[in-house]
Amino acid sequence: MDESNWVTVKINPEINLLARKAIVLAALFGATAVIIGAFAAHSLKSTLSPYALGIVETATKYQMYHALALLGVGLSSMFPGANLRYLKVAMWAFAIGILLFAGSLYTLALSQLKWLGMITPLGGLGMIVGWSLLAWAFYSKSYLQSAAGRKFDE
Repeated sequence: MDESNWVTVKINPEINLLARKAIVLAALFGATAVIIGAFAAHSLKSTLSPYALGIVETATKYQMYHALALLGVGLSSMFPGANLRYLKVAMWAFAIGILLFAGSLYTLALSQLKWLGMITPLGGLGMIVGWSLLAWAFYSKSYLQSAAGRKFDE
């Protein structure tokens, strides 16, 4: 094979690391959402009340939605001009949001400790912060300048 036809692409190692972290987190959160949802639907159906099963269902849905958001962060970090600082914080906001939101709901469904419901909104806030930062990473001036291929006037 003629190697002169190969194109060499240099990848920023910071982008590569952010993409890998976000995609690994997405895969882990996605897989555990499927596992927990299936376990609840099949093994805990006779143990948990319909109310508790509904709580688990809500938690698995939000966990899966935000696992996909993490996948989006990982893929978005490969866009030229994407603001990696905002994407990195968005990644951690989503991850912490998932842990607090879904984790508190899973524990609430299994333990019936009502005070755990006070933690859930903090997870929701983390998710909202993640979405906001994901949007800002592409709305920010640095991305717009890079996408346009020029600098805007201050």
